[in-house]
Amino acid sequence: MTKDGELMATYDSGEIRQADNAYIRKTMRKPLLDREHEVNLAKRWRDHDDDQAMHELVMAYARLVVSAASKYRHYGLANGDLIQEGNIGLMQAAKRFDPNRGFRFSTYAAWWIRASIQDHILRNWSIVRTGTTAAHKSLFFKLRRLRARIGEADGGPLSEEGRQKIAESIGVTVTDVVTMEQRLSGADMSLNASVNTESENEAQDFLADERPSPEQVVIELHDKKVLSTWLSEALNELSARERLIILKRRLNEEGATLEQLGQILGVSKERVRQLEHRALKKLQKTLEIQSRSSFGESSLDLLSQFS
Repeated sequence: MTKDGELMATYDSGEIRQADNAYIRKTMRKPLLDREHEVNLAKRWRDHDDDQAMHELVMAYARLVVSAASKYRHYGLANGDLIQEGNIGLMQAAKRFDPNRGFRFSTYAAWWIRASIQDHILRNWSIVRTGTTAAHKSLFFKLRRLRARIGEADGGPLSEEGRQKIAESIGVTVTDVVTMEQRLSGADMSLNASVNTESENEAQDFLADERPSPEQVVIELHDKKVLSTWLSEALNELSARERLIILKRRLNEEGATLEQLGQILGVSKERVRQLEHRALKKLQKTLEIQSRSSFGESSLDLLSQFS
């Protein structure tokens, strides 16, 4: 980044902080609502879609968003973004709040604000998805506090006993605790980042290519073609009924039942099973002869379909 670019970035950052601080001061000056006025605003919004009532209700409790956002500042995300997400949760709470239930709006809104901020953190804290279940989400946000509770807040690896205690307290496995511990202990790293300052090699240069080699691809295609030919020849040695049963039962994606084939052939299920068994024996014998004369053990994958 050029010097002018750095100055512009610093200026923009300062402007953002000033705007955030101005918003925080504005919200903290808003007076709290008494219960009667709060219920009145909620009913005006619910029953008459009164936007002004909703605005007053939301702004009166915007301080809850500021307070909640400050509790999650150590996750490395911009405070302004946390406040915006919290405000989304606050508006969701206003839309869903039922004043007839008898509890205060602040109590109801606190849950929506916290959930909205936490979802934002989980989406943006890492490019790798974190907290895929409710238990994992709870572990993500409580791990630091639980470490302090069991006396292992020094930042080093947890002891086996500590991991077990945390797993039991949240209801997850020890493996989940180990995985989350590792995720929280390190930041994302770009595959295009240099290995070190003295090397031009990037991290992606050391990733192994696990795809099959061109030689392996060609061999596999050749083997499949040969085995397909063998199978076609082996099927031609079966009777019409035996070939139908094998095609419908073993070489069809859905696979017909013995009863269905019995209805087609006009025989019982037991007779179909006997015919199938006889046909498999014939196929296996034919394929074994072809295998021994050509590829040795190479046709085992194909033979396993008819065992």
